[in-house]
Amino acid sequence: MLKNNKSAKIKEDNRFLKMKKQFIKNLLKKIDNLAKRIKREVKLMEVCGTHTQTVVRYGIRKLMPENVKLTTGPGCPVCVTPQQDIDAAVNLALAGVPLVSYGDVLRVPGYYGSLDQARSQGCWVKEVYSIEEALKYQKEKPDLVFFGIGFETTAPMSALAIKQGLVVYSAHKLFFSALVALLEIKKLRIDGFICPGHVSTIIGSNPYKKLKVPQVISGFEPEDVLLSIYLLLKQISENKAKAENEYTRSVKSEGNLKAKKLIFEVFDAVDSNWRGLGRIPKSGLEIKKRYSNFDAKRKYRSILSKIDFTKSKISSSCCCSEIILGLKEPKDCPLFRKICQPQTPQGPCMVSVEGACWVEFNYS
Repeated sequence: MLKNNKSAKIKEDNRFLKMKKQFIKNLLKKIDNLAKRIKREVKLMEVCGTHTQTVVRYGIRKLMPENVKLTTGPGCPVCVTPQQDIDAAVNLALAGVPLVSYGDVLRVPGYYGSLDQARSQGCWVKEVYSIEEALKYQKEKPDLVFFGIGFETTAPMSALAIKQGLVVYSAHKLFFSALVALLEIKKLRIDGFICPGHVSTIIGSNPYKKLKVPQVISGFEPEDVLLSIYLLLKQISENKAKAENEYTRSVKSEGNLKAKKLIFEVFDAVDSNWRGLGRIPKSGLEIKKRYSNFDAKRKYRSILSKIDFTKSKISSSCCCSEIILGLKEPKDCPLFRKICQPQTPQGPCMVSVEGACWVEFNYS
């Protein structure tokens, strides 16, 4: 009986795989036909680090017609965190403040070193995988600071932790503001966006309707990304510019209302610096005054006020800022695969598993 069940499952899996392959084959044919109809070069930007992983890992760029160019945008939260925030976190640790954060950011180099290097010097620095872990460490270290990074996806949990008494240094960003900023950079000439799935689960699909450019919110499987590319090319071929939602199994028009409410109960939207993009209006999240007791920037003002944020130690040859904007590819950087590797990152794009350089190094 068990053998029969196993045999039936194998047959069903093979049938599903065959259908999936045929679906992808048909999609690629449709993409090719649309590209021929459009004729001119089309530049599509994926603005999510997980989409970058899918695109590179499955060789999707190589499957595209010659006139369809896929480029990577600022979808890696670690990559867009400016050096001044890295330097602030490192200086807090060096001053003896216990600090925790998500793993990737610990290795981002700043002028005063990285958080990982501070830890090697004896500073109390730990990586966590969730806010719950940070709250557990707080019981051991009551003066603990959580270095909070990420977009609307991670901001709700930071907000909840602040309500529970956790001190946070907020480097959180509002992602939609970055799309607006990208469209204002004329030399980018973006024809369409593959919009992020995780962020969109929180903010919903409605905000994208404000942008007059073809957009498709995409899931993360290869067929999701290919279908999104097809939908974008279809819009472009028909001279349309609208927001479509391919990822309907997770993203709703209104998004996650509870998560959005929680964010703006605790945070104010403020002008904020992004690596590569510069200062973007209303794109950062700062802790409201009513929660000032849990704002590391206020609590440790005396330490932070002594830091010289004008200094930079990143090599002038590092192309992270241009790669974040989609102006260059990792292979265009003179440091890539030479002195810049995952073990010896020269910039944040080689640190994060969502960074374009890390993805290219590991999957290309």
